[in-house]
Amino acid sequence: MERKLLPYLVAIAAFSVSASAAFYSVTGLSKMFAGAALQVMIMASSLELAKLVIASVLYQYWERLGVLLKTYLISAVFILMLITSGGIYGYLSAAYSETSIKLDVITKEVSVYDLTRSRYQSQLDDLIEEKNLLSYSISELSKGLSNNITQYTDSRGNIVTSSSSANRKALERQLEDAKRQRDVLTARETILNDSISKIDIAKLQKETNSDIASEIGPLKYIATLTGKTIDEVVNWFIIALMLVFDPLAVALVITANILFHKPIQIIPEITPITEQIQQPIEKLVPEYPTAPEQLIQQEIVEDKREASAIIKTSPTPNKVKRISSYG
Repeated sequence: MERKLLPYLVAIAAFSVSASAAFYSVTGLSKMFAGAALQVMIMASSLELAKLVIASVLYQYWERLGVLLKTYLISAVFILMLITSGGIYGYLSAAYSETSIKLDVITKEVSVYDLTRSRYQSQLDDLIEEKNLLSYSISELSKGLSNNITQYTDSRGNIVTSSSSANRKALERQLEDAKRQRDVLTARETILNDSISKIDIAKLQKETNSDIASEIGPLKYIATLTGKTIDEVVNWFIIALMLVFDPLAVALVITANILFHKPIQIIPEITPITEQIQQPIEKLVPEYPTAPEQLIQQEIVEDKREASAIIKTSPTPNKVKRISSYG
């Protein structure tokens, strides 16, 4: 049963592969010649059908075809296979180009995010450096206030320690200005950090939450693994599909012709002798085609026919008398 189904399975596989290859090829050729897409689709469809018919004709009538005709038909099949492969390449490359354009847009948007982030980061670095200098100034002013002591010796020879109120007020005023500037810088630092965080989140969402990320993810992994660019990886995949698709369709069509033209001989099942011996005697003895009564009647009829034939051939007494009188 499985051998009987094999030719039909091969025929179904040949039809499905040929139909899909024809679809991709016709669509790809129509995109290559978009100015006359309908005309190209009609022409390519007829050529695809003719290619499969030619392959079948070459197999079934190989001995009856002339050398020139066979050479032309073989050349036509190979050229049509190249055209079909080119159409498949055009279809797949056009499909990838749409994804590539979307990927380029996302890449440019991410580069804008990176540029904005670098600008904010530069401002943040300058601000942090300025804030550190200001903190150092505040520390020095605080030390000046604590050390705002003047020592001198009076007329009696005693050491007098006093603080200059003018210096203290000046130091306090400078310290207040420095602290105010530090607070302003801290607020600006907070704003810049928030801006950088928002940019990082937006960049991450742009890279991960798009459909392009899921489509291009495996290609990125293969490109990283092989050390090639994504365009090179996609190009090799398209070439591999192109080289396998249409030649496989033609090979399956020829295989289906072989299987249908020379069907597989099925060996009948032979019952072992032991099973035949174990069968009842009634099954081994051949049955009479007719019943015994019918055979007896047939024998009686045949006997009557033979007797009548003998009577007709033997001479009667009247005939003998007539013959003697004439003699």
